[in-house]
Amino acid sequence: MSNPKQAIKETNFKFDGQTGFYRGKVRDVYHFDDRLIMVASDRISAFDVVLPVPIPYKGQVLNQTAAHFLKATADIVPNWLLDVPDPNVSVGLKCQSYPVEMVVRGYLAGHAWREYRAGKRMLCGVALPDGLKEADKLPEPIITPSTKAQEGHDEDISREEILAQGIVPENEYVQLEKYALALFNRGTEMAAERGLILVDTKYEFGMLNGQIYLIDEIHTPDSSRYFYADSYAENQEKGIQQKQLSKEFVREWLIANQFQGKEGQTIPAMSDEWIDQISNRYIELYETVTGQPFIRSETDNIYDRIEENIRRSLTVNYF
Repeated sequence: MSNPKQAIKETNFKFDGQTGFYRGKVRDVYHFDDRLIMVASDRISAFDVVLPVPIPYKGQVLNQTAAHFLKATADIVPNWLLDVPDPNVSVGLKCQSYPVEMVVRGYLAGHAWREYRAGKRMLCGVALPDGLKEADKLPEPIITPSTKAQEGHDEDISREEILAQGIVPENEYVQLEKYALALFNRGTEMAAERGLILVDTKYEFGMLNGQIYLIDEIHTPDSSRYFYADSYAENQEKGIQQKQLSKEFVREWLIANQFQGKEGQTIPAMSDEWIDQISNRYIELYETVTGQPFIRSETDNIYDRIEENIRRSLTVNYF
């Protein structure tokens, strides 16, 4: 399965009417006057570094998970998604994105835990109580925003700094907070139905014609962390690591191999077996989170398939 020909490292298409192109850590984004077309590649990033080997089916998992949750939350906030013309492709509205990510945390895990363990009790302007241990539930969900870096690491920022620096107008920022908490609440309910706990996640928003839209992905393994609910209480009581459904296992493997994206560090070699394991974990996540079987897309001539489906979508009038 880990034949690199079956995985999408990058796309370099050229389309009639294309006005721009942007390659993110994971997605290749094609700009048009009235729409964006995002190709979810099989690239995988950790610590804001793109790892050298793509993971088969990862992009399909990401794209279809995001579409599943965008459709399930459209009653809370309008979102950018118009169509999914290919397992790896989303077509959507072209919005002006806000330069902050709204990170919502219900539990002390990941980056927040690493900061807390280092002695910090203030995270993005939010005070955290003493006496917490890893994976403890927070008294209530908190928002810990970060700035969106074009390159390098996203940086923590507080609500007060965002408003003081005029990064987002206050009335709009208040609305972003409301949307983020409502989305997290819906995500928590949907996770519980699947025997999962939504631990933390991030949301990105944009503006179009005076309207705020939810953009990018939502509740995917790249943007979210899940615990298994059935073993959570017992594991906490015994001080055992929580079983996670996220890409944290990739970060942990990198840390164990002395890589955290810091200067001078070398990305460890990824064996075929490890690549297959990551791919299978992503597929497991899709099926567990959505409750739907994962249907592996055709990977022969994968680039031709994607290009043809994008060209077909360009003939559709979504407006």
